[in-house]
Amino acid sequence: MTAHWPPGTHILWRYRANGTPHPHICRPVTVVRDDDALLAAWMAPGTLCVKPELADGTPVHREPLATRYTKPRTTTLSRWFGTGVLKLARPGEPWSVWVFWERDWVFKNYYVNLEEPLRRWAGGVDSEDHFLDLAVHPDGRYEWHDEDEFAEAQRAGLMSADQAARVRAAGREAVAAIREWRTPFADGWEDWRPDPSWPVPELPADWDRRPVREHEQAGP
Repeated sequence: MTAHWPPGTHILWRYRANGTPHPHICRPVTVVRDDDALLAAWMAPGTLCVKPELADGTPVHREPLATRYTKPRTTTLSRWFGTGVLKLARPGEPWSVWVFWERDWVFKNYYVNLEEPLRRWAGGVDSEDHFLDLAVHPDGRYEWHDEDEFAEAQRAGLMSADQAARVRAAGREAVAAIREWRTPFADGWEDWRPDPSWPVPELPADWDRRPVREHEQAGP
């Protein structure tokens, strides 16, 4: 594990392409809090990010579901539009919780992104998305998202039956946390605001570099 990052540090929040060691999503973020209980990171509006797209240039979400996970892919650069996102992740937990706002800081919702527990490295954190998600409304109501993508990923061989069962179990654990309104939902993050002096982090040219651990960087 890397040492904790001080608030204001710029790191990379990355997701690997499913079943591969290669990142295909990369978002530069600013550390808000980092300790043994929680990593909180802010993705500012206008952040230049990396996202996947089909090799023919078709945006992933516009490709029919039946071929969305079988056609060749590449990556492209895109700026995060709209308001920013606060990402919250607890060590070892198989999901992260994202906080969304409308304009003028009107709280919109929490979003539970089911994923592999974050792996820390010197430059940031890596994970693998598990397709299935939960939207959580301010009043505690929740709804499942992307059930169709979760099913198609299994049909396309991106997720085994055993892994899918583990993801479902993680989703039930997340639902229990929502129903009991446990951390981070009960912690008042919807009232948090970023430091106005923070610059928007830059996307480094080597955003897809191997995740070197700190002890591997140490020289003789």
